[in-house]
Amino acid sequence: MAMGDSVPTPRISVHQAFGGGLVADVLLWRKWCGGVVMLASATTFWCLFELAGYSILSFVANVLLLLVVILFFWAKSASLLNRPLPPLPNLEISERTAGKIADELQVWVNIALSIAHDITLGRNLKLLLKVKVGVALWFVSFIGSFFSFLTVIYIGVILSLSVPVLYDKYQHDIDEKLSVTNKIIQTQYRKIDETVLRKLPLPSKKEKKMQ
Repeated sequence: MAMGDSVPTPRISVHQAFGGGLVADVLLWRKWCGGVVMLASATTFWCLFELAGYSILSFVANVLLLLVVILFFWAKSASLLNRPLPPLPNLEISERTAGKIADELQVWVNIALSIAHDITLGRNLKLLLKVKVGVALWFVSFIGSFFSFLTVIYIGVILSLSVPVLYDKYQHDIDEKLSVTNKIIQTQYRKIDETVLRKLPLPSKKEKKMQ
């Protein structure tokens, strides 16, 4: 191999990247029955709520009402026929689980508030331009202006059932295109950083201490 030739990147196992379990088998269509069920269910729900105009709240309420009626008659018939009652799980959240959820939420909320605090005070204006969360939120808002929330979820299901399969099949070609795109983005970002970001006035250390 010549010195100028690029070393090919090792092939990544998409199946292992998704955990190598049932989810990976469904997303990669190795268990096509699961993929068909997932696609059919998502399409049915999207047509029911988006095209037919059926309300999600009324659908959930009707399903729960039907479930309560079935369990009620099941329990009544079981008591009359001396049959066992319907098996119901213990519907409660333990204090330990609630504490873990609260602690996790506290960490994320504090991080978000800290970033917002620094941006509001102008301590780190670069952070506002570099933060990936802001770009992601803008992208979601941009997409949401064209599609409804349910349509976005349906598109996500379609992409999850198609993109992993295509990447697993054409991984080498896609990696080459992404590498070229990444180099272009990095070059443009360096230009913006040199011409704009580095010229932005940042508060001095004395101003930070006074704040």
